[in-house]
Amino acid sequence: MTLSVLMPVYNERERVERAIAEVLSTELPTDLELIIVDDGSTDGTREILRNGGWDERVRYFEHEHNQGKGAAVQTALSKAQGEFAAIFDADLEYDAADLALLLPPLLDGTTNAVFGVRAFDGYSAHSFWYVLGNRGVTLACNVLFNVFLHDIMSCHKVMRTELFKSLELSANGFAIEPEITARLLNNGERIYELPVRYRARLSEEGKKLTAYDGFRTLAMLLRCRFS
Repeated sequence: MTLSVLMPVYNERERVERAIAEVLSTELPTDLELIIVDDGSTDGTREILRNGGWDERVRYFEHEHNQGKGAAVQTALSKAQGEFAAIFDADLEYDAADLALLLPPLLDGTTNAVFGVRAFDGYSAHSFWYVLGNRGVTLACNVLFNVFLHDIMSCHKVMRTELFKSLELSANGFAIEPEITARLLNNGERIYELPVRYRARLSEEGKKLTAYDGFRTLAMLLRCRFS
């Protein structure tokens, strides 16, 4: 069996090589393919990716211009050949080693989708408003879909590739995260949650999420619930 790791990349010159190395060095209970999509980077990231000399497990694609994280994820997903697929951002906020922790419930047939849950502990860099916003949109999802999830915005999402491709995702930006959750719930999937490690970046380190993304998240949840 193979895990397809989908890595959307946009202006991550300082981190992308380390992110790739961490994914490739992770010990997994499956084979691995890493699908990288550069989403129109302008800071030198694209040149690094083009000239990286990556091993045969890496497949690389480009968007001519920036389209958003969701678009990059969808491009990577369309190329995925493994039985399972996972999103792993190149910003190093998550630990690639945790991918191995999320796979067992899929491999043993317990579930078709696993989310990594962030505890938001261990670092004083966590913004109060960011964490509160995350709790707020997760609560909204729980109310709208009558479930009890802990972290719908986690970027550590792993599921069966066939299921992932069937979700008919449309979001081009960060709203891809709540859309994945909502589409899974609409399909009657029971999402399995496990704790993962997380180190939030500061805005000066390149954190890209804003308060406006919170409103777009709520809009996406409402659209998926009532459309």
